[in-house]
Amino acid sequence: MAPVTATNWAAFTAAEPALARTVEERFGAFTHHVLATLRRDGSPRTSGLEVRFLDGELWLGMMPGSLKALDLRRDPRFVLQANPGGGTGMGGGDVRVAGRAVEERDPARKARYGEEVEPPEPFLLFRAELTEVVRTSVEDDTYLVVQVWQPGHALRTVKRT
Repeated sequence: MAPVTATNWAAFTAAEPALARTVEERFGAFTHHVLATLRRDGSPRTSGLEVRFLDGELWLGMMPGSLKALDLRRDPRFVLQANPGGGTGMGGGDVRVAGRAVEERDPARKARYGEEVEPPEPFLLFRAELTEVVRTSVEDDTYLVVQVWQPGHALRTVKRT
């Protein structure tokens, strides 16, 4: 099996600008989203999370000592699901991002993030390395449309009735 490659948000945006714009809009529509991490025993954990798109990166900020932060320090794999909002409309579709979270330890980058976002201090900051972006939507009230992007591959679109 080939190794999974990962890329940052800027590279994804350059490769698929329309999909990236839709994903950012979906995450921007609500403040809180759902982060899935892996517990010490390998079972899944879901947690609420706020995200930011800044300086070509998708940032995950959290409190030190939070279980999600401990999970990511132990195993950086994650899936982030955008809040679908109320009802069943999901304007713009349902989106999720998978990848690896890399803890940001550069004080200057953390400071820039802190100035922009003003999170409660102290905070931990993780940069998302994307391995997959998926959008699911309904077209013409007839088709379920699934778009899947992975680094190094063309965008795949599947329509189902």
